[in-house]
Amino acid sequence: SSRQSRPPHLCAADWVSPNLEDQDNVALFVVTAGEGVRQQAEAMRREGRFLDSIALEALALETAEATAEWLHQRLRALWGFPDPPELTMAERFRARYRGIRLSFGYPACPDLAPQAELFRLLQPEEIGVRLTEEYMMEPEASVSAVVFHHPEARYYA
Repeated sequence: SSRQSRPPHLCAADWVSPNLEDQDNVALFVVTAGEGVRQQAEAMRREGRFLDSIALEALALETAEATAEWLHQRLRALWGFPDPPELTMAERFRARYRGIRLSFGYPACPDLAPQAELFRLLQPEEIGVRLTEEYMMEPEASVSAVVFHHPEARYYA
């Protein structure tokens, strides 16, 4: 990601150790709700079942997002700083935990092109996720991310 043009001039690289001798960790992942959702939703629309179609697509998107959040929570625990038991769902939704999960196409990483490198490394085609020429993921109900654990990491635009 590029550095913010205004103070405090944040960049995702700020949360990785600059010392090559230090061990540091980031996590990369791709999750998906699976293939076939779009086709099933289109069939529902052709049958006039518009609400069912919208609900199916929304459920698939939320399933992918929830899976990404679950995996991020597991990573925090594996890295040695599990969420405190008193962390509420509302606090979790506001990212009141250590670390951040950045996805390409969002304000901190607006360029989708680096997603090609993530795909080269992870090969998510093995779970049915493909990258379009515009670097969008197919199926749509998929999430890719880079996870940073640095205690000062925070979301920015």
